[in-house]
Amino acid sequence: MLFSMYSVGQNPAKKRNEESKMIQPKILIGLVVDQMRWDYLYKYKDLYGKKGFARLLNEGFSCENTMIKHLPTYTAVGHTGIYSGSVPAFHGIVGNYWYDKKSDKLIYCVGDSSVSGIGSDNENGKMSPRNLWVDMFGDELRLSNNFHSKVIGIGLKDRSAILAVGQSANAAYWFDDHTGKWISSSYYMNELPQWVNQFNDKKQPDSFCLKTWNTLLPLSKYDLSTNDQMEYESNFPGDNSTTFPHHLSKDKNFEAFKTSPFGNTFTFNFAKTAIENENLGRGKYTDFLSVSLSSTDYIGHAFGPNSVEVEDAYLRLNLEIAGFIDYLDSRFGRGNYVLMLTADHGVGNNAGFLESHHMIGNNISTKELVTELNNFIKVKYGFPDIIKRIENLQVYLNDSVLTSSSSENIIKDVLMKIKTHDYIASAFEIKKINQTTLPNNIKDIVCDSYCESRSGDIQLVLKPGNYSAGKTQTTHGLWNPYDSHVPLIFFGSKIKPGKLYREVHMTDIAPTLSSLMHIQMPNGCTGKVIQELF
Repeated sequence: MLFSMYSVGQNPAKKRNEESKMIQPKILIGLVVDQMRWDYLYKYKDLYGKKGFARLLNEGFSCENTMIKHLPTYTAVGHTGIYSGSVPAFHGIVGNYWYDKKSDKLIYCVGDSSVSGIGSDNENGKMSPRNLWVDMFGDELRLSNNFHSKVIGIGLKDRSAILAVGQSANAAYWFDDHTGKWISSSYYMNELPQWVNQFNDKKQPDSFCLKTWNTLLPLSKYDLSTNDQMEYESNFPGDNSTTFPHHLSKDKNFEAFKTSPFGNTFTFNFAKTAIENENLGRGKYTDFLSVSLSSTDYIGHAFGPNSVEVEDAYLRLNLEIAGFIDYLDSRFGRGNYVLMLTADHGVGNNAGFLESHHMIGNNISTKELVTELNNFIKVKYGFPDIIKRIENLQVYLNDSVLTSSSSENIIKDVLMKIKTHDYIASAFEIKKINQTTLPNNIKDIVCDSYCESRSGDIQLVLKPGNYSAGKTQTTHGLWNPYDSHVPLIFFGSKIKPGKLYREVHMTDIAPTLSSLMHIQMPNGCTGKVIQELF
């Protein structure tokens, strides 16, 4: 009976095996657009045309209500959350920076003095993922096939390139804005591959710095943006003007280069070169390439989401994405790759912009708040420097003072003083969060983001429309929808077109990619598979 079952027709096990092989893409690519709000998918849709974002939406699967459930909504935390499926309480990346009480130092998320720069002789190369406490999707992909898959991270920002690909990545490359070159560190390699040196030798940033950034379309077409010249916008780096055209040529200013759409063009050029020279997608097992597009963040901070600069940046990015998809189609064939697009965070409207329209907008200074609190406690109790620092909207208290018999009263007075400010919605000791009257969803976010050895003692929750930014800037970092609602689109091999409107979370991306690849989820994963994708 058993013999006849396997002798008639196709072997079921063989069939399942073949089906499994069929659905494995040659390469999986993660695109993270730094500071892209979800609404940008639709705000400029009439100008996007039929390719780029439009093609992703029409042919891909879009999760329309993807929310970030951690604080702060910063680049390092976002990239870690995307590819770990975890939260700061477990993965340990509590901000781009955090204050370390033991060493009395500010810690950079990927800073590592034990490594050397490769391709760099300055501090920009001394980076690694050693502050990361969990493994990532890329690590699990490599574990699944005895490390045959290649995993590579690329981004202008070191933290974007490094934290996206985890601990066992073959390589991570980031931009050295001192030299204008792609670099890495000794964590990954002893020397740059020849193809990277050859790419650097072309000096593309130098060429881009000779260009002028003008609008893609006539200025009159940008009716979804404010006037080009607004007093609350920053001057373009190296220039004394906020208006188009923006000149990049002054002294090969790489800061200006990064704050232009050409930074994204440069990143895509390098990504294509990596695909070809590393033979990604040509092996037996699926490879993974993470590409972080950082220029949108630099532009957004400087000019704000209602600026002509941001609108033009996304029109140009749309063309870049269209060209990149065409490239993937040509190199791998339609249906042989998976592309996932999301963002690490959004951004708030510029406070000056909001005020000009009679809406609530306010820039606050945490440095001024630290000075105020320290002076207040010193006068009342005689203790100097009760506040060591405010970082990530968390107050780090001086532990030596907290051991005093007056500690309870001091903390009570600190909280009282903080709450006198109109921009504060709530302030509380994080360890006593259950005693606060915050909405449960905000409590959950704070709890998921608290890491005892790296987080502060007191959490500040700002009223909507309040930011810790300069007068001519805008920023992000908060739980509010403008910072936490991001795009999420899956596109490519076996991905059926569709839209999902129920709420999903950033932490759901990694387990969904893992399920797509039939591999284990990352070891700190708290997210859930987006079942509707399958």
